[in-house]
Amino acid sequence: MEQVTLPITEKKLLEQLIPQKRPFVMVDKLLDFSENYIAAGLEVQEDNIFLKDNYFQESGLIEHMAQSVALYTGYQYYLKNEKAPTGYIGSVKNAEILQLPKTGDELVTKVNVLQEFGGVTLVDISTFLNGKLLATSQMKTIIAT
Repeated sequence: MEQVTLPITEKKLLEQLIPQKRPFVMVDKLLDFSENYIAAGLEVQEDNIFLKDNYFQESGLIEHMAQSVALYTGYQYYLKNEKAPTGYIGSVKNAEILQLPKTGDELVTKVNVLQEFGGVTLVDISTFLNGKLLATSQMKTIIAT
C-alpha cells in the first residue's frame, strides 16, 4: 500500500475509498481523519446530478453527508489494506438544512463518530461553507453483509 498524506484530493484514490461511482460521487476531498472523526469536502460542480437552478439540493446534501461517513469507513479499510465495503443509510434523524449551497461552493463536512459496533456506525454530522453552518444531521450507517 502506498503511503498517503492528508488532505487527499486525488479522485482515483478517493473513489477507491467509497462504494459510489460517478456520477454519484459526492465527496472530492478527505481533509482530516482520526479515530472517531473525519472531515470531508465537496466542491459543488455544474454537472452535479443534485443541482437545480445552480443550487445543490437537500437530497444532495444528505447524500454528501452519508458519503462522508462512507469515506470514514473506507479510509479505515484502506489503512488495513482492505477494499472499502458497501453500506447503506440505516436512518437519518434531526436533519436540518439551514441554507443550500450554490455551484462553485466548497463544502466541508465534519463527522463525529458516536458509536461503532458490528458494522453499524452512529454519527453526528455538520456541513459548513466558509465556516458557516449549512446543515446538520445524525445518521446511522450499516455495512452490507
